[in-house]
Amino acid sequence: MADLFSGRQEKIDVAIIGGGPAGLSAATELKRRSVRRVCVLEREPHAGGIPRHCGHPPFGMREFKRIYTGPHYAKRLVETAQAAGVEIHTSTSVVEARRGGELLITTSAGPGIIRARRIIYATGVRETPRSARLISGARPLGVMNTGALQSMVYLKNCKPFERPLIVGTELVSFSAIMTCRHARIKPVAMIEARGHVTARWPSSLYARLAGVPLHLNTRLIDIEGKTRVSAAVVENAQGEPRTIECDGILLTGQFTPEASLARCGHLDIDTRTGGPVVDQFGRCSDPAYFATGNVLRPVETAGWSWNEGRQTGRLVADDLAGRLPAEGEEVEISPNSGLIRFAMPQRIILADSEQGMENLQLRFSKTTTGTLEAVNGKGTIWHRKMSVHPERRVLVPLRDLVHGAKGGQINLNFKETAS
Repeated sequence: MADLFSGRQEKIDVAIIGGGPAGLSAATELKRRSVRRVCVLEREPHAGGIPRHCGHPPFGMREFKRIYTGPHYAKRLVETAQAAGVEIHTSTSVVEARRGGELLITTSAGPGIIRARRIIYATGVRETPRSARLISGARPLGVMNTGALQSMVYLKNCKPFERPLIVGTELVSFSAIMTCRHARIKPVAMIEARGHVTARWPSSLYARLAGVPLHLNTRLIDIEGKTRVSAAVVENAQGEPRTIECDGILLTGQFTPEASLARCGHLDIDTRTGGPVVDQFGRCSDPAYFATGNVLRPVETAGWSWNEGRQTGRLVADDLAGRLPAEGEEVEISPNSGLIRFAMPQRIILADSEQGMENLQLRFSKTTTGTLEAVNGKGTIWHRKMSVHPERRVLVPLRDLVHGAKGGQINLNFKETAS
């Protein structure tokens, strides 16, 4: 690997930025479709993505029809890609993504340039850190997110605290409880600012089974401690504060796409998803670039991302063979309601609306019931009554939205049912 990019230009067919489930499955599918040279560029020392840090099941049922722990699942993905002929280059960082498929990269051997016919962003997501959550208080040791905890426990065999407070109830929050149990860490409580658990039932039962008290309508307002965390101040729905003694704060969830490379480059970025603007093929505003997996939107499981990556690999192979429609008449999808956090894909190419993603993916900002409407210049073209929840995917068949469309814009509205 060291001499591959050492100060000279390399020409390849497809470069994939990110070696997680989406990137590896896209690469594997490309090789299965006889694309000659496919390279995965991974900045970490090992490929596999977030599952490498998750030493617990269940991973792999969708992909391999058996249950793995995260590290074994990541290893299987890497082995499958390598067996297909994928080149995986670790400790390789992409510094700049340029127009037309040119990447400036750095390795231990120094900088280099890659020219690729197509480039796929598969950089995944990251949790929102404390600074972006605007949590007041001291800055002692012991405040971290789930990814940092899992890296310390599973990869470095470290125990960062004994009695943390877990903030959040997304699926990853319950993964954090599993990690704590593995390390014999006893969380003092789990808090959620909303009045319900964010993850689907029966995730909430796991906190009870693990002996972790769950407090809803409770938010973190202050952190106490000098050198290490000594307590957390929380507030209930009535604004009444109370202090919980703990030696750590575990900030979970609130994912955002790891799209800093795309944001610093030339691609159009959707302010709602935080990721690149794409059409139904996953194609970005520069047609040399595609995006797949959780960089498209926060956040889905490893299995879902793996499947998206596989579909993107198929579409990129079709594009290289000239079987995808070029840029042409399109429909822009625009969420008009503040309740709709985002809609993805953001553009639909009408020349071949049957190819690519089958569904429009939506997320909502609160739990409510109402009617989702799709409206164009001629009026309402689609509607459906539904109950929605934060961080729960809502899928709308794209063919229902664009059937008979001539271009322009489709606005999405959500009308709440009067209580």
